[in-house]
Amino acid sequence: MKLAYFINQYPGISHSFIRREIQALERGGAEIFRYAIRPPKDEVIAQEDFDENAKTRHIITAGAGPIIRSIASEIVANPLGAARALGAAASMGWRSEAGLVRHLFYFGEALVLANWLKRDGLRHVHAHFGTNAATIAMLAAPLAHARFSFTVHGPEEFEKPALISLGRKLENAAFSVAISQFGASQLKKLSDPSVWPSIKIVRCGIESAFYQGAGNDVVFAPHFVCTGRLCTEKGQLDLVEAIARVAKDVPDIKVTLIGDGPMRGEIEAAIKNHDISRNIVLAGWKTPSQVRDGLLGARGFILPSYAEGLPVSIMEALALRRPVITTYIAGIPELVTDGVCGWLTPAGDIDAIAAALRAAISADDDKIAQMGNEGRRRVEAMHDIDAEAGRLAEHFSTVLDARP
Repeated sequence: MKLAYFINQYPGISHSFIRREIQALERGGAEIFRYAIRPPKDEVIAQEDFDENAKTRHIITAGAGPIIRSIASEIVANPLGAARALGAAASMGWRSEAGLVRHLFYFGEALVLANWLKRDGLRHVHAHFGTNAATIAMLAAPLAHARFSFTVHGPEEFEKPALISLGRKLENAAFSVAISQFGASQLKKLSDPSVWPSIKIVRCGIESAFYQGAGNDVVFAPHFVCTGRLCTEKGQLDLVEAIARVAKDVPDIKVTLIGDGPMRGEIEAAIKNHDISRNIVLAGWKTPSQVRDGLLGARGFILPSYAEGLPVSIMEALALRRPVITTYIAGIPELVTDGVCGWLTPAGDIDAIAAALRAAISADDDKIAQMGNEGRRRVEAMHDIDAEAGRLAEHFSTVLDARP
């Protein structure tokens, strides 16, 4: 079985779940061709991503000559199909967030992708995220006599479905993938019941190599890790406020924020305003092994998000037997049960976040160990990447076997 994966930016620091999925499919015997619109904007720092970058073909960096030749070749080979794709791009562009002009670029990128699919003999392309990558894959697939599918992660796609023509993509896809039961429910809400059988649940996962060899030791010190892009929806400003409150009673509390992003300046200002620079470390992006080491040196993990799909960072923490403090939104409660493997708080409730931090600090080590063990058990049962990739491979095989 061979197929294409198409992503907006790849590889990326925050896209380890895509790399894990591709590599698990390859371990299962699939041949995956990696295509992307552009290289990542964030600096590649991990060897895993350097290796993936070398395997990925990017449209933007292909060069003007090859791009023009690919577009011209597709128009000459199938002018009617190209006209239909142009019409589809225009109809989506008129009422989209991106606008008509950008959709005309999507049309050109779809012609390039279709040309690459045909040259590599590929009859299926899978996109991650229901935004521009899925748009381009949907336009390209018919031109290449192929089918397309895509994975919806949320929360972005659920917040603006009409502006990204999500319903149209669900209708045209061979199948679509949700990463949680919550995600599947949102896709059902946006589509006709006739589409529902094509909506599949395939969860993101962790490879056993990430957590094998990690001990059962509980960290006594009140140290926590928060991993994620520094942006509004991750709730880090609420976390800063909560830490300021807890630090009055627990002056040695420490939280390491792993990641970077547009809210860094506001977060730095809030830390300075509360005079808690000794309690919060802005560590920037780290490699997977460095994230692992950071989690192993922490008593627990915290992520006070306002909007999510189901964060892989939570899976990583639980896999390493670290209880989590997070919010009961989207797919998170499907993995985390309050008081069992972590603490769930209302999104935006700073008092509740502070209370959860105090509870994690004051809990006896046996309780922390028990919660950590249950977290590991749940990740192994629900988020083993090889098992989830196997389910996804079955869906790909069904589509490929149905075509001559």
